[in-house]
Amino acid sequence: MSHTVTGAPAEKPGEPARWRGVASEKQDELPEKVSVLLRARSRRLLADLLRPHRRAIALLLAVIVVSGAAGLAIPYLVKVGIDAGIPPMLRHEGAGTLVAAVAAILAAALIQAFTRQAFLQISGQIGQDILLELRRRVFDHFQKLSLAFHERYTSGRVIARLTSDIDAIAELLQSGFDSIVTAVLTLFGTAALLLVLDLPLGAVALVPLPILLLFTRWFRRRSSIVYRRTRQAVALLIVHFVESMTGIRAVQAFRREQRNQEIFDELNTGYRDANADSMRLVAVFMPGIKLIGNVTIAVILLYGGWLALHHAVTVGVLAAFLLYLRQFYEPMQEISQFYNTLQSAGAALSNLSGVLEERPAVAEPERPVPLARPRGAVRFEGAEFSYIDGVPVLPRLDLDIPAGQIVAVVGATGAGKTTVAKLIARFYDPTAGRVLLDGVDLRDLDETTLRRAVVMVTQENFLFTGTVADNIRFGRPGATPAEIEEAARAIGAHEFITALPDGYDTQVGKRGGRMSAGQRQLVAFTRVFLADPAVVILDEATSSLDVPSERLVQRALRTVLAGRTALIIAHRLSTVEIAERVLVMESGRIVEDGPPDDLIAGAGRYAGLHRAWLDSLA
Repeated sequence: MSHTVTGAPAEKPGEPARWRGVASEKQDELPEKVSVLLRARSRRLLADLLRPHRRAIALLLAVIVVSGAAGLAIPYLVKVGIDAGIPPMLRHEGAGTLVAAVAAILAAALIQAFTRQAFLQISGQIGQDILLELRRRVFDHFQKLSLAFHERYTSGRVIARLTSDIDAIAELLQSGFDSIVTAVLTLFGTAALLLVLDLPLGAVALVPLPILLLFTRWFRRRSSIVYRRTRQAVALLIVHFVESMTGIRAVQAFRREQRNQEIFDELNTGYRDANADSMRLVAVFMPGIKLIGNVTIAVILLYGGWLALHHAVTVGVLAAFLLYLRQFYEPMQEISQFYNTLQSAGAALSNLSGVLEERPAVAEPERPVPLARPRGAVRFEGAEFSYIDGVPVLPRLDLDIPAGQIVAVVGATGAGKTTVAKLIARFYDPTAGRVLLDGVDLRDLDETTLRRAVVMVTQENFLFTGTVADNIRFGRPGATPAEIEEAARAIGAHEFITALPDGYDTQVGKRGGRMSAGQRQLVAFTRVFLADPAVVILDEATSSLDVPSERLVQRALRTVLAGRTALIIAHRLSTVEIAERVLVMESGRIVEDGPPDDLIAGAGRYAGLHRAWLDSLA
């Protein structure tokens, strides 16, 4: 069984023109090649989110129907009041009919107000529940996606998915559906009532309808392209901003501020232009709808007035017509605003559905093999691996590491050392062959079992915002304060932790910025010790430390690695001193393998590396 790592190349923050060109090319292709698939994917996600709220949505529709019916009744009641209520008053026969019509109008207005309040409460609850679930799904899925995805999907794009895209969908849920459902009911209801009140006059009033439909279709097509480009533009802007702020040290160290500002200005201009295009569309559509509506009202007033003079229609019918026409054209403007929101949310849904349908390159097994007490024996059987460029990093690797053995892997940059570590940690799967833990293929172990058995420590181990104790407990969330302190004492971290202002409750700051590199690594080793894995991988874990800190960390290493299988990847040979076995790698192959003393005594590559290291210390 082979697994191939696939994915698009990562975006680079210094090439906005190329980005926009690609986005533009894709946009041109959307109507013919991709648009249908994107809409179908977005509809699937939206339907899935709405499914648990079917009863609430049905109630919401009922509320909207009642509210719409109350609104549609008011012009008709005005007609009744004028035609049936005013003549008796002129004949001094009483105002009973007029009073009844006014009372009915007030009742309809109250019903409309109460149903509107109910609608806002129900729709608000549904919308917030959907957003809660959507944010939960996106965050959960991002965590489950494999390292290959995150290495090509920039942190800025991740943030854009969880911020601007979610906000666009929130706007649709909070106001969009209210506008469109009410508008559709009002349009159809008003059209029907116009024809019922007076067929000839109603037919004249609906003559502009085909023009409105064509105009709306044009707007929908154009806005679909413009708003998708807007979502892409804001995503690029967020990507550049996040990467610039994340790498602010490098930016300032290399005086990159001016160039980054130029790139930001170009992306910002692109975002402004995309929004300006959307506003130009609205500036054509909304006044156009209003113009058609006002011209129609003027025509109906002229024609209806002529009919009223000739007693073909009553004044009440004409008044109702004018009120209904106002109701008929106002929703068209709401529909235009809804399209703005819909297109923005549609592009956001497309982005989010694309992420949620992304399958991890490292998949969970359908039938995981249990591994109750891992011993830590690691074996590579004909393992091959290549990244997305297809160039083999490991042509074929056969390696057997017995349980409890400490193995150091050395070699030049690009020799394949870190790739070996990533395969053991199962950040990637081999493209051919197998990697086994205690005789079980890693692909047959569920993620919980694997992460409990194998832990990887890098040169810049990540500390999360929180206390020192929180970061140590990360290795075993249920650990007690006593267990945390015991682990820190075993590693040798207790002394410096208690010297901190609040001891174990000291806030570590952003990424552990309030601690030295050596202290951060000691906290990381304490975390590993507490987690108690069978296999520990150290990827350049001491390369960023000064000599005193390195010696302190090396003493902690002996405690961490005692009784465990360990893979130590290092350029500094001082880190290799505790290894029982050394592997020298070159071009993805093991070219030397043996105890360090035996290799030093020989005349091979490791002996040369060791002599060079000794010379550097002289």
